[in-house]
Amino acid sequence: MSILESLQTYSSLFLSKRTPEYERELLGKVNLKNKIIGIIGAKGVGKTTLLLQFMKKQNLAPNEMIYISVDHPLMSATTILEIAREFASYGGKLIVFDEIHTQSDFANDLKTIWDFLEINVIFSGSSALHLDNADLSRRAIKYTLPTLSFREFIEIETKQKFDKLRLEDIVSNHLAHASSIISTIKPLKYFREYLEYGFYPFYLEDKETAKIKLYEAINKTIDIDLLKIYSIDPKKLRNIKKILTMLCTTVPYKPNMTTLSNATEIDIKTLYVYLNALSGGKVIRMVSSYARGEEIIKKPEKIYLDNPNMFKALCQSSDIGTIRESFFASSLQNSLYEMQVSKKGDFIVDGNYTFEIGGKNKSFNQIKDISNSFVVADDIEIGFGNKIPLWMFGFLH
Repeated sequence: MSILESLQTYSSLFLSKRTPEYERELLGKVNLKNKIIGIIGAKGVGKTTLLLQFMKKQNLAPNEMIYISVDHPLMSATTILEIAREFASYGGKLIVFDEIHTQSDFANDLKTIWDFLEINVIFSGSSALHLDNADLSRRAIKYTLPTLSFREFIEIETKQKFDKLRLEDIVSNHLAHASSIISTIKPLKYFREYLEYGFYPFYLEDKETAKIKLYEAINKTIDIDLLKIYSIDPKKLRNIKKILTMLCTTVPYKPNMTTLSNATEIDIKTLYVYLNALSGGKVIRMVSSYARGEEIIKKPEKIYLDNPNMFKALCQSSDIGTIRESFFASSLQNSLYEMQVSKKGDFIVDGNYTFEIGGKNKSFNQIKDISNSFVVADDIEIGFGNKIPLWMFGFLH
C-alpha cells in the first residue's frame, strides 16, 4: 500500500467523524474560489473541526478530496508537494493539510502547487506561522480563527443566536443592547464559566479536564510549534516558561526588561525574540503604550497570558484585575481593534476611546477629565451613562 493510499484511509476515518452542530462564522467565509487558503490559530481553537465541517459541505466524491495531518508519522517519508502531485494525478480536487507548519519548507511546496498543479489546497497551522515565500503570501488567502468569544460561548450553551456588536454600538447605546440581551438570557450566569473554561471548544468534551487540555496545548505550542517556527534553542525552553510563571504571580504585568532578563536568564535581545514568539503563538498578549501625537512605543507596556482561561490553567491563583484586563484585551484585539495602554485609564482604543477596567464600584476619578472615556465594570448586568458592563465586550466578535 502506498503512502497516499494509507493517508486516504486515515482521511476516510476523519470524514466519518460526527460534525459538531455549532459553526464558527469563519466557516462561511472559506470557499474554493481561492486556490490556496490558510486557516491559522492557536492550538485548541477548533481549526481541525472547522476543516471537517468544510469538507463535509463540499459536493465532492470521497476520492476527490483528502484530509492529511502533516504531523502524521507517514508524512516523515514524503512531502506535501509529492502527496499533492500524486493526488492531483488521480483526479483529486481538494487536499486539506492540517498542522502544515510541522513541515519546515511548506511555503515553497505550496508555491509550487500553486504554479503547477490543478488542485485546491486548504491548510491550517499555528498562529505563529508566517509565509516566508513572498509570491505565495500575495496569492494565498489567510484567515485567523480566534478563541471563542463570549457571544459564541453563550450561543453554544443556549442554542440561541445573538448579533455581533461594534465598539461604536457599545459606547453609544450599550443600555439598549444590554437590555435586549438580558431579556433573553442572564449573561452574568455564563460569564464566570466563560472566564474559567469557555475560550476553547474542547471544553464541550469535558469541562472537568478542560484546564488540563489547555495546559497541554500551551506546552505543545512552546515545545513543538515555537521551537520549530522560531528556531528556539531547546535548552532555553525552561527559561521561556519562567516568563509564564511570572505573569501568574503579578497584577497586570508592566515589564522591566532588565528585571525580566535577569529573572529568566535570557539576554534582552533574545528576550524580545522569545516574547514575540510567545505572542505569535497566542500564549501571551502584549499591549504597547500610547502617546497622543507621537509614535506608538514598540516596547510592551503590559504583558498578560493570552486570555483568562490560561490563568486558570497555569496559575495557582490570579489577580481579578488581571483577569478582567486580560478578557478586555483579548476581546478587543481578537476583534481587530487597535489598543494601547493609556497614561490615564487602562487602555485607549483606536486612538479615540479611553477605558478604565474594574469592579462594579469602580469610579471615574482616574478618567473624569478625559473626553470619550468609559468605566468598564465587572459584576453588573446593565450599565448607565458612561459605565458599561464588562461582559458586553465579549459580543464584539
